[in-house]
Amino acid sequence: MPPATHRSGFAALIGRPNVGKSTLLNQLTGEKLAIVSPKPQTTRNRILGVVTRPEGQVAFLDTPGIHQAKGELNRYMVEVALQAADEVDLVLFVIEPTGTEKQEVSPGNRHILERLQKTGKPTFLVINKIDTIAKPVLLPLIDLYRREFPFAEVIPISAKEDDGVEGLFQTVLRHLPEGEPLFPEDVLTDQAEKTLVAEYIREQVLRHCRQEIPYSTAVLVDFFDESEREPPPGTPPGKLAGLIRISGSIYVERDSQKAIIIGKQGQMLKTIGTDARKAIQRLLGAHVYLSLRVRVEPRWSERPEGLKKLGYE
Repeated sequence: MPPATHRSGFAALIGRPNVGKSTLLNQLTGEKLAIVSPKPQTTRNRILGVVTRPEGQVAFLDTPGIHQAKGELNRYMVEVALQAADEVDLVLFVIEPTGTEKQEVSPGNRHILERLQKTGKPTFLVINKIDTIAKPVLLPLIDLYRREFPFAEVIPISAKEDDGVEGLFQTVLRHLPEGEPLFPEDVLTDQAEKTLVAEYIREQVLRHCRQEIPYSTAVLVDFFDESEREPPPGTPPGKLAGLIRISGSIYVERDSQKAIIIGKQGQMLKTIGTDARKAIQRLLGAHVYLSLRVRVEPRWSERPEGLKKLGYE
């Protein structure tokens, strides 16, 4: 018997870089919608993840980490995050403990709270990575932040360990208005497969390349042929079958960066392609032929026309 009350709405994940927003989105939805990396500013666009239950539906928006914006790309990412906070029913302000005995509200987090105060939206404080600290640290941290902002709820979690995530979802749902589902039951995200494929390739660049390369990298899918995607009749469920042919371009800003991504005798590019192909096959449920090339687009992250060309608009 369906529940008497159905709730639905949008909730934005807002916070500094690397506090675990993308890991939380993936845990909430049960799917890898957002790529994850220990490097800051991995998420560049907002990513929708829809969780549908009999009692309600929550559309979560993962957003880029809010940081001091230097350069066109960074300004774009910060604007994406702050705009999302204006458009949702509820904000989840995600932080992580500092790992030291003396907890404090950093200037970066204080700046975010000042911006959230202007939105007037109900805001949860979500303290992530509680598996990394001793429990006695938690209460002083909660008190510290409660003195800074009138949070509707304070919820400690570990997204990585799936600790407290279901409780967070249920609490979010209780704070949303009554209403019909916003999306059909089978919708998980608004990200096109080509967009997810490009992100999976960029994830491997983040994973394998040294510090300065990932921030100058963007990926576009140039060719996506699924004419051979349908598996033959009688293929067992869950078995990879059929073929999708994909070619993509990895864009960098300098020839020296191109040489690093290609690597000696093409070895680095081969490694990136191999690992990306494995992840893409799991995503698409079919065999994948993946061809990658590296292109130079000088100073693309600093120019509005460069951002537009590579999909950041």
